[in-house]
Amino acid sequence: MPFRTPADLADSQFDGKRVLVRVDFNVSVNNGAVGEDYRIRMSLPTIEYLTKRGAKVILASHLGRPEGNERQFSLAPVAKRLSDIVGKSPPIRFADDCVGFEVEDQIEKMNSGDVLLLENLRFHKEEELNDPEFSKKLAALADIYVNDAFSTSHRKHCSTYGAAWLFDTRLAGFNLSKEVEYLSMIRENPKKPFVLVVGGVKIKDKIGALEHLLPKADRVMIGGAAAYTFLKAKGVKTGRSLVDDERLPWVTKALDTYGDKIMLPTDHICAASPSDTSVTMVKGDLPNGMSGFDIGSETIERYSAEVGDNGGGTVFWNGPMGMFEIRAFSNGTINVAKSMALAFWRGSKTLIGGGDTLEAMKKSGVAENEVSHVSTGGGATLRYLAGDEMPGVVILNGH
Repeated sequence: MPFRTPADLADSQFDGKRVLVRVDFNVSVNNGAVGEDYRIRMSLPTIEYLTKRGAKVILASHLGRPEGNERQFSLAPVAKRLSDIVGKSPPIRFADDCVGFEVEDQIEKMNSGDVLLLENLRFHKEEELNDPEFSKKLAALADIYVNDAFSTSHRKHCSTYGAAWLFDTRLAGFNLSKEVEYLSMIRENPKKPFVLVVGGVKIKDKIGALEHLLPKADRVMIGGAAAYTFLKAKGVKTGRSLVDDERLPWVTKALDTYGDKIMLPTDHICAASPSDTSVTMVKGDLPNGMSGFDIGSETIERYSAEVGDNGGGTVFWNGPMGMFEIRAFSNGTINVAKSMALAFWRGSKTLIGGGDTLEAMKKSGVAENEVSHVSTGGGATLRYLAGDEMPGVVILNGH
């Protein structure tokens, strides 16, 4: 690993030290209650490693895209959920801001092994501007810096980059380290056969990663709304399905170059709209007034076999196969998720990327321990796989 983690330092170096840990607690909060808490749980190994060694742990995160100090974006409910998860030890405290005298006073009163979660970093617009003064204020809160938020490391913000520069000791948290290890394996040297399952809506977000991975992949299965741009490029009538006309030239070129390894849906679950109760299975061309909202049973069979019979290689899945939130359009996603679990139990490395895909996996009844790794990254995962620079990761190497 090119950078150090807390395990690379002597335990004594954390005792009584203030450690600023950039976590990603950007989770869904509705009516003051946290929804899926996977990102919170993934930070626990780093937090508990530090508290057990007597560190004063200061957690920093953003939540959503607030326009100023909007209370619905407060991290207070996250502090409560974190407290519920860890129990009474270590105690979780919450600060009403992320910089300033009151925060400094709270940190001053912390005992070794305490945890303090700061309020939403984005309540200060300076955070996203990578403002030098705001970076200085954040850096002044602690002695050691740890980045455990891979999912925000593609951004040059104060908490991931500007403040990190100002620390002599910069470490990668265990979650970030694991993300980089698994995603580097996929990017550089995936164990063969290497299968890609690509779904979701936006082709444009995935092009960089696909350009990097298509030459390495043995099979690429396209589903979700993304499939209709590929099908249109092949001359299939796509009805009213979502098509990204702007990316048609790129898709056409990809099909010309890698057409022998790209698998596309041959049948579809169609409807006039997502709320339409009359759902039709269509093979081949889609009727004019209809959109495809899921892959059909023939396609499910082909995709599931390709994933489940991977033969001990690598499978990477990003993006659901259809509008899985609606029961009538969830079959494709559920079957791919179960095939991912089957491949894992048969010895393949299986990786899932993106919040939608995690939600889809859970809805399919597949547990987190039935895949090799679930990336918390989303956009950052795709950027890393595309070979883009990740400022929040690079800074940990001291560059």
